[in-house]
Amino acid sequence: MTRRPAPALAALLLALLAGCASGPPTATEGGVPIDATRTAKGQDSRVLFLVIHYTVADFALSMKILTEKEVSAHYLLSDEPQPRIFRLVDESRRAWHSGASAWGDNKRLNSSSIGIEIVHPGYIQGPNGQRLFLPFPKAQIDALIPLVQDIVKRHQIRPERILGHGEVSPSYKVDPGPTFPWKLFADLGITPPWPDAVRVAAVRPVFEALPRDALWFQRALAKHGYAIEPTGVFDRQTELVLANFQMRYRPADYSGKPDAESAALLWVLTMPPSGDGQPAAEAAAAPAASAPAASAPAEAEPPAAVPAAPVAPVAPAVPLAPPDRPAAAPASHALKAVAVDDGSGHEERCPEGLCELPALACRP
Repeated sequence: MTRRPAPALAALLLALLAGCASGPPTATEGGVPIDATRTAKGQDSRVLFLVIHYTVADFALSMKILTEKEVSAHYLLSDEPQPRIFRLVDESRRAWHSGASAWGDNKRLNSSSIGIEIVHPGYIQGPNGQRLFLPFPKAQIDALIPLVQDIVKRHQIRPERILGHGEVSPSYKVDPGPTFPWKLFADLGITPPWPDAVRVAAVRPVFEALPRDALWFQRALAKHGYAIEPTGVFDRQTELVLANFQMRYRPADYSGKPDAESAALLWVLTMPPSGDGQPAAEAAAAPAASAPAASAPAEAEPPAAVPAAPVAPVAPAVPLAPPDRPAAAPASHALKAVAVDDGSGHEERCPEGLCELPALACRP
């Protein structure tokens, strides 16, 4: 006598067989019939950029803001002794992390980026009011690196499109700040190669002898990728953009002031090596000054800084200045407070931590 399988067992067997023979979907998620047997060659990921942030808040507050407020990120990296990675927004969806942002010809990067928030206090106020940026714990960076590598590999993100929030929103952001180990990421091949020190040293005397004007810096910064208006004057926007550039490539001095070393770094990053191997000759041939621009009206004094809120302690405790890496620049290199132009009067470092500004700062 042949025994028939129970109905529940039969259904399970059918489901398993269907799974083994699964093919292209025959309907949309909403049930509309489709034929998905053909795939177009001309396609890629919608994700073009990876943007790295710090939260300026402790873990509990960072999680609360990123999950309950009008700001979010795809991933949150904790600051615990053994850091954990939380995915808060699926990569197929848009997180509200970059707000008013741009790089090259791309704008409003929320639609084309993945955002990673790192739990980190950012900076503390020094005794003279200067910003003292804290280093990132090694365990946190060790956890971040494979996450970045995984995202970049799956979405085929170009190395030059792995950026900090301050680079894509320099008018009101500076994170991940001057202590983020960008050179390590370059050495690992995650981001573009670090500026060739030999070329930088070769062209720096040229820029010291023939200082470049504001328009030269603005055009070079724009060529590198920053969104900056070519006003021809060393205005506030130029200072903020240059400061973010310096935080990444010359973190010992991020004053935002134009100088020969910054010009040399920009030159090396934006000019491929020539065949004759004489970078100094190339730099000397470039015009020292650009065509004069119309005089810009005098800028109003920047708004007064909002006193920084007390920073919650980070676990594990991070020393201000470990022996192998300075935590902060001298007081003379401290940036002035930056107020976001949204009418709120909030400083870049919001009192409650993460960029929790009235709707517009991080929302699309």
